[in-house]
Amino acid sequence: MHPRDQTIFALSSGRAPSAIAVVRVSGSQAGLVLTTLAGRQPAPRQASRRLLRDGAGQPIDDAVVLWFPGPASATGEDVAEFHVHGGRAVLAALLTAISLIPNTRAAEPGEFTRRAFENGKLDLTEAEGLDDLIHADTDRQRRQALRQLQGLLGDRARDWRERIIEASALIEAGIDFSDEGDVPAELRAPAVKAIKALHDEITEVLAAQGHSERLRDGLVVAIAGEPNVGKSTLINQLSRREVAIVSPYAGTTRDVIEVQLDLDGYPVTVIDTAGIRETDDPVEQEGVRRARARAEDADLVLWLVEGGRAVDPGAMQSLVKSGPGRDQSGGSIWIVRNKIDLGEAEDVGSGVEFGISARRGDGVPNLIDALVKFAAEFFGTIEGALVTRARQRDLLRRASDSLRRSLELVEDGEELAAEELRAAAYALGRLLGRVDVEDVLGAIFQKFCIGK
Repeated sequence: MHPRDQTIFALSSGRAPSAIAVVRVSGSQAGLVLTTLAGRQPAPRQASRRLLRDGAGQPIDDAVVLWFPGPASATGEDVAEFHVHGGRAVLAALLTAISLIPNTRAAEPGEFTRRAFENGKLDLTEAEGLDDLIHADTDRQRRQALRQLQGLLGDRARDWRERIIEASALIEAGIDFSDEGDVPAELRAPAVKAIKALHDEITEVLAAQGHSERLRDGLVVAIAGEPNVGKSTLINQLSRREVAIVSPYAGTTRDVIEVQLDLDGYPVTVIDTAGIRETDDPVEQEGVRRARARAEDADLVLWLVEGGRAVDPGAMQSLVKSGPGRDQSGGSIWIVRNKIDLGEAEDVGSGVEFGISARRGDGVPNLIDALVKFAAEFFGTIEGALVTRARQRDLLRRASDSLRRSLELVEDGEELAAEELRAAAYALGRLLGRVDVEDVLGAIFQKFCIGK
């Protein structure tokens, strides 16, 4: 039997031990599994308490079982669920008993969701939303993922694709009736109007999203500067715990230290880097190299200097290619003057310059508020954002480009315009996962946890 035709099973709840564990079974043998272990099938979608027994008749657990006959189930196949006590021995006995039933096997990561996708229970954008929801660490990530799971982008893409097909039908009808005088012109006008409206809608979505797809990975902020200016003290202050060693000796931080923060629902990765300086120590040289590499890739660099000391443009320019306030697409730099509690700070500017005491916490709340504002501007309008992945943005851009070219070509020949419309519909089909997406399915579903 082909692996896709086999019945799959897996623990679909948290790791044992736990109070309750859920084991899910999906496939043509799910009913047999339920009958074998629970004695008989309960009424569909109604919880029933049963004593589970293995194939030899030995009791496994007093459990609650549910039966979801396909296609009205999460995967579109027959599905059985066993809600048992979450002890390791109970789960081991239950999973062993299921595996002994013919044509059953343990599920691979994401296989339940992949079967739901293949059976039309959700499109690829909704599957991606489910993956994002599983891995959401902040409330904004959760809300964005939930909207995607509920079809925010998928519903719009299906509507766009249907309208493209309708416009394409008008264009191609003009080709078929090209010998009928004014018929092609009469068909072309409403098609052009529909195509222009579609192009404007998709272009508007792409323009309004900002960096919304980056919300999944979060904002990257690098703390950089010369040695012993308080970088490690600042990252400890931001994280509210000691994650970096602080000492009065220059060169203490040799490697990159990362901390994940939740700033008002925005995921932010803060990086503490080695002090930027010339050194003969090969270990410290490697730390400086890594610091420069990470800061160059960061969305924002906090360049720390001691109080009233002048900013060394050469050191800062050696780290990044642009100066303070550089374009956001290439990252930004803020100058942060530390140790203001020692009375060494000069006048602090209001733009991209801040005064703090990393040791005492003075000025740190203002810096955090500025980081939250920066994150809000960076990610753009998250509420209602349609695009949550680079793959989605790329395919929407392809569809938009094809629609634009079809408008440019329609006066020169309906055949070329029709081909561009087919390309636009194809791009949206790939977005939904309905055409030629086998190359991306494995990459998406293998990231799911087992049992989902």
